Amino acid sequence: MPTIRKKGEGQYHVQIRKRGYPTQTKTFTKEADARRWATIIESEMERGVFVSRTEAEATLVKDVLERFATEVLPTKRSEQSDKSRIKTLAEAFGDYRLASLNSTQVARFRDQRLKVVGPQSVIHEINLLNRVLKTATMDWGIALPGGLPTAQVRKPIKPRGRDRRVTEEEITKILESTGSDELRTIVTLAVETGMRRSELASLTWDEVDLKKQTAHLPKTKTDVPRTVPLSTTAVKSLKNFGAKIEGRVFILQAESMSQAFERACKPHRANISGLRFHDLRHEATSRLFEKGLNVMEVAAITGHKTLDMLKRYTHLRAEDLAKKMG
Repeated sequence: MPTIRKKGEGQYHVQIRKRGYPTQTKTFTKEADARRWATIIESEMERGVFVSRTEAEATLVKDVLERFATEVLPTKRSEQSDKSRIKTLAEAFGDYRLASLNSTQVARFRDQRLKVVGPQSVIHEINLLNRVLKTATMDWGIALPGGLPTAQVRKPIKPRGRDRRVTEEEITKILESTGSDELRTIVTLAVETGMRRSELASLTWDEVDLKKQTAHLPKTKTDVPRTVPLSTTAVKSLKNFGAKIEGRVFILQAESMSQAFERACKPHRANISGLRFHDLRHEATSRLFEKGLNVMEVAAITGHKTLDMLKRYTHLRAEDLAKKMG
């Protein structure tokens, strides 16, 4: 039976002792709240479903977000983008106690964010919150009495995959309008190889073999190293850029590549609208299929893990397919 003692004016101290469980104590300002809590805890112990709330009640969401950012994010390639998402999550949930965080609050956050950013961005944010809470429970021993609130929230519907193809004329305009040899080489490699911007940004000269026409990528988004074949156009571009023995091939970081690319597309330069850097990877993947490579060969080059991903990023031109049909 729980013990409830009145301690001073408006203080009700509850203590629950049960064999096989750590002693539970809590103080309330109302006796009714004290009895309600005691009934719930005792019932959970009787049914064998009790989970201690002590640490979850003492820990703020912003505390676990900060710890995750310090201890876990530095080991992830998504560190930079996730740091920004951590700030967004801290603003929304930071002052909540872990024990009080529930699916209703997460769902409300989802709906509010959808008014500001796209569905994919919201999915990334909820997934990150889920990873943080999972780490807190599995690695840091902070039990969440109600389970992971993120697991009980419906995710936004993913946007339809982009079907933007990049024309040869657009690529030529970008290469001619930019004054940066580095961006010219980056754009050429992206279209010729399908490498992600993060892979291009981390590429070093000792990973490039111009004689064998390959670029080895030891670290990739999917954590599966791969060696990418370099076309004659890609090799020529790297040679013109100025091949070296060691060091990073490009100075620009991944985010800076996108920004430089967007500047090159502006009206006073190439004057191209609706084009993103990642569209170059889409285009490269489509071109590989159009050259006659099969699914396994394309996946080996681009690093896509599933056919569904290849379908999403591949948009074959109907007129080219018509020629094959005869």
